[in-house]
Amino acid sequence: MKKDKKPKTAVKNKTITAAATVNGENGVSHKEDMTRRLDLIKTINDDEEVEDFSEESETEVDFQPTKLKNQKPSEFDGSFKFVSSVKEYNHDTWDDLMRFVKRKNRGEVNDKIANVIRDRTKENADALKDDIEDDGAVTHNEEVDVSDDEMKHDYMRVKERKGKKAVTENVGPTVEVKEETEDGSKDYFEELEENANGQIQSFYQMDLSRPLMKAIGALGYIYPTPIQASTIPIALMGRDICGCAATGTGKTAAYMLPTVERLLYKPNLSQAVTRVLVLVPTRELGAQVYQVAKQLTQFTNVDVGIAIGGLDVKAQEAVLRKNPDIVIATPGRLIDHIKNTPSFSLDSIEILILDEADRMLDEYFAEQMKEIIRSCAATRQTMLFSATMTEEVKDLAAVSLRKPVKIFVNNNQTVAFNLRQEFIRIREGREADREALLAALVCRTFHDHCMVFVQTKRTAHRLRVLLGLLGVKTGELHGDLTQAQRLESLKLFKEEQIDILVATDVAARGLDISSVKTVINFVMPATLEHYIHRVGRTARAGKAGVSVSLAGEQERKIVKEIVKNAISSVKNRIIPQDIIEKYRKKLAALEPEIEHVLAEERAEKLLRQTEHQLTSAERKLKGQQPPNPEGPPREWFQTLSERREEKTRLAGEDAAEKKKEKKRKRRGDDDDDFDPVRYHQERKKKLNSNVVVEKKKSKPEADTNSDANKTPKQLANERALNELRKVSMVQAKLAKIRNRPMRVKATEDDNDGKSTGDGGRKNRKKQRNLSRFERDLTDVGNKNVKKLRYDASKKQRMDKIDKRKQSGKQMSSEKMRNKHGLNKQNKGKSFGQKAPKGKPTGGKGMGRGGGGGKGFKKRK
Repeated sequence: MKKDKKPKTAVKNKTITAAATVNGENGVSHKEDMTRRLDLIKTINDDEEVEDFSEESETEVDFQPTKLKNQKPSEFDGSFKFVSSVKEYNHDTWDDLMRFVKRKNRGEVNDKIANVIRDRTKENADALKDDIEDDGAVTHNEEVDVSDDEMKHDYMRVKERKGKKAVTENVGPTVEVKEETEDGSKDYFEELEENANGQIQSFYQMDLSRPLMKAIGALGYIYPTPIQASTIPIALMGRDICGCAATGTGKTAAYMLPTVERLLYKPNLSQAVTRVLVLVPTRELGAQVYQVAKQLTQFTNVDVGIAIGGLDVKAQEAVLRKNPDIVIATPGRLIDHIKNTPSFSLDSIEILILDEADRMLDEYFAEQMKEIIRSCAATRQTMLFSATMTEEVKDLAAVSLRKPVKIFVNNNQTVAFNLRQEFIRIREGREADREALLAALVCRTFHDHCMVFVQTKRTAHRLRVLLGLLGVKTGELHGDLTQAQRLESLKLFKEEQIDILVATDVAARGLDISSVKTVINFVMPATLEHYIHRVGRTARAGKAGVSVSLAGEQERKIVKEIVKNAISSVKNRIIPQDIIEKYRKKLAALEPEIEHVLAEERAEKLLRQTEHQLTSAERKLKGQQPPNPEGPPREWFQTLSERREEKTRLAGEDAAEKKKEKKRKRRGDDDDDFDPVRYHQERKKKLNSNVVVEKKKSKPEADTNSDANKTPKQLANERALNELRKVSMVQAKLAKIRNRPMRVKATEDDNDGKSTGDGGRKNRKKQRNLSRFERDLTDVGNKNVKKLRYDASKKQRMDKIDKRKQSGKQMSSEKMRNKHGLNKQNKGKSFGQKAPKGKPTGGKGMGRGGGGGKGFKKRK
């Protein structure tokens, strides 16, 4: 009987294998294959195992050095298929996005790195791998490998939280609504209901249309996340929303699903109009939102357009002239199209969405956001979403919210629950070891699916070259690259063709890359909010992730803040000192090769600039007009002087001082006693004595000569300190913004018309008799605040009149009489707070703004 059962089991298994092969390649279903190709984070199945790094987890995963097996690159992709139509080709959102990219031919960094590795001398190769045994078959041109003695485990210490602050856990979403009041003295949000939509467990309970449900099923979504379950029903009602949820919880689908659902019931007009505008801070996030929107609208007749910087302007104009239903844009390029693209405007916008709203509402986008909101329709629905949402009234009021509903799924200062946070302490005076520590982490422990965040673009490019010379497949993402290069790096990282992506904070917000397992901070960011966004690239949608941060003595403050707000315990990783020393020697041996690659890139850049200048000079000599492929000059909403003023203001005081220092002074013109006759006599004497006056060396030449006399350790230390200096400059700027005087917030007056004057504090001791000045300064009642604002406006008007008088401009006699109070019509009237009617009794307490003291009778 046993022998008879075996063949049946084999036949059964064979049938199952054949069925799996029919359903998909290598046993993968069509739904899973589509999810993999579209690079989406699918919903976790009930029977799927997920690593848990939270404090409640019983299992502890320890990340220690491992050897990475060399995988033979495949010549052909087994899942490749030919397409039969353009529509099927454009179904891949990356190919649909690439038609907007304007490509430029530039030298690849990979080719330069490959040439350096190929031409590497045997001495350099031996210095890089001096302790690897030579088998005879190994050549000195191969990539650097990890030796056995580098497999020594790192030490781990658990850093417990100190202090009495208890971290609140996620207890579900809270929904609040603004209640309008006459005096505006109440809080901006009034609590309405807690966990209002907690009963929604499936998308089928939201009454979405059949095309949307079909798209949701194709993308692999099964259960809505808390932010989606709370947002979608309220957004379908047309309410203004302010939403906050942790990174990786599906905020894009939370606002895109109700938006598309409402567009399905749009009226059929003869002329198409744009009804939805989605604003994002970065180009990469705009490209990602565009891809999600295209996937959700694949079974509908809703058109989606894109207007982000760096892409082809003409291709975007052709799309925007058709007035697509949804436009995803960055502020600068959108204003460019508003001013220069005919038949495109924002007058018909019904829904305005700000993704990463706290970034969109800061001072860098202030003027542009004012212009965009001025162009939008007044009657619109506005939705704000971010992982670190601000609750300040001035920011929310800047976009004119009407009775907004606030949906806060969790605290805006916590990271994902499944994130393992590690820190590597850098002792004082050892800042030069940052590059060696990073190389050790990447080569020994975190081999792939890793993002490295740095502060400056120059450091990002250098680390990309350094890791490439160490044999690691590395890409870079920062502002110095063209948009085609940025999208290409992102695509290669998502498709796992490169293992490490070195990026600046341009990639820290919103990017959803499903395969990121590790985030490494080369230097700590400026604020806790920046840190939350950086480490939010991993541990998304319930998956596990690791963050490793290099922290020096200057960064202890932000580390303490992170540990204080951490939900689970924080680990302290200690790499053995001999491993650090070994990688320090490796990097010292690589320094000439790094300089060779960077020098070759500088030469190419100089050659391109020289060719451009020669072409321009030749065209001028021939009398030809320079070609203008973009057509006539494009308009902007600001004048040139206004743009310069804004740039100077945003750059800060340090940049203004440097700009002043760059102004060249005449020789000897340090003081006002410069004598030109003596200056020319000295210069003529030097020329007669055949003394060659050396020209002042340019800054790059001077830096090169000074760097040649320094050791690699000194150069590495200077680079690390420069990174920290940039971070401290950002921190100082943010602190200056926080310390700016805020708008006065009025408090309610009591029944007698008196303001409390204590800022809302109760149980305060009896106040002493205040002087008139002190009363004006401390009284924050409604009447006194209105009076204070009026007096300030009046002072500004009077200053303008005085300035006009001093400049010589004529002022009418009527205005002069009004100013001096000589007109009978307004003589004796006060323009400030009106005094209460009633005969004063001469008592005390007649200070301004006091209102209702002892000397006045209350009028009935």
